[in-house]
Formats: sequence, structure tokens, C-alpha cells
Amino acid sequence: MAARTGKARAGETAKQDAKAKLLEAALTTIRTKGYAATTVDELCAAAGVTKGAFFHHFKSKEALGVAAAEHWSQTTGEMFAGAPYHGFADPLDRVLGYVRFRRSLLTGGVPEFTCLVGTMVQETYETAPAIRDACARSISGHAKTLEADIEAAIAARGMVPGWTAASLALHTQAVLQGAFILAKAKGGADVAAESVDHLIRYIELLFGAGTR
Repeated sequence: MAARTGKARAGETAKQDAKAKLLEAALTTIRTKGYAATTVDELCAAAGVTKGAFFHHFKSKEALGVAAAEHWSQTTGEMFAGAPYHGFADPLDRVLGYVRFRRSLLTGGVPEFTCLVGTMVQETYETAPAIRDACARSISGHAKTLEADIEAAIAARGMVPGWTAASLALHTQAVLQGAFILAKAKGGADVAAESVDHLIRYIELLFGAGTR
């Protein structure tokens, strides 16, 4: 019995490993080639698993896309939760620290720093509603992590703005996603970094912080 239980556990681990490998392969391959150009065969080859393993875990390529968006949210969420800008005492410094942290990630080739969900939603917003909705949840959920610090920065400065913390949080994502598009169009990170620098200046002016 113990031997059979051990084999069963090993089989379950192998299945979980295959799913994890496919999700990681999706993050890399889709950011490099785009969703439409990425095939199931390519994902299986990149993950080192069989096509049977793919369809054991995902009913379709679209199902993989939804799962990849969720995996992206979890993976990047953990990274941002542990980022150093959370340690700043001033909430505005935390907001600006977040943007500067995003700027620091603009390294390597374009597929290495661009956003999986931003890439997928541009291709699938009409053709794959399930992926579109998963990408929307990812982007909106990430933006929501900024809202408390923005609200605190507003309160700390006694501001009564005609805009909301939620709208500014989403605006940061609009600028970042646009910066990724420019990086793809120009073939490098420099133009994206300039856009992020403008975002920093905009937030400073919005809060009357001046040049820091």
C-alpha cells in the first residue's frame, strides 16, 4: 500500500509539474510571439511535455490563456508585494516608488519586460472574451493595490480632487501598457523608460510635490 501511495503521489507531482511548465512556457512564448502566433505544439515543446499532457490540464488553447493570465497575476503579485517601496513612510513616496520600481524592471529584451496580459488582451478583446476578462481582472486587480496609498497621499495633503484614487491607479496602468507598446514599436526599452519618467513627473505635479 505504501509503495502504491508513493507512486500515486509521484504521479500527481508529475502532473502538477507539467501544468506549471506549460504556464511558464506560456508566459515566455506568448510575450515573444503573441497569443495568436503561439501554437499548442510550441507550448508543449517549450515546456517539454506531451500534447496529451496539455489537454489533460487545459481543454483548449483559450483555457490555457485564461490560466496564464491568472498565473501571471499571482507571480507578479508576489513580486510587487515584496518590493522595497512598501517601506516608505510617506504614501506618496510609496506611489512614486512603485512607478520607479516599474521603471527598474525595463531591462533585457522586449519580451522580458513587457506584460503578458497586456499582450494577450490586445489580440483577444473581440475574439476570446474569456481571455479578455481574465486580462481585465489582472490589470484592474494590480491597479487596485495602489489605491490605498493614493488615498492616503490625498488625505495627507488635505486634497479634495476631482478625480479618484481608483482612476489614477488605472491611469498608471494605461501609461505602462502604452509604454510597452512603444517599446515593441521602437524595439527597445528607452522610449518606455521616458514614458515612465513622464508619469513620475505627472504624479508629482498632481500632488504638488515638485521635483524630487
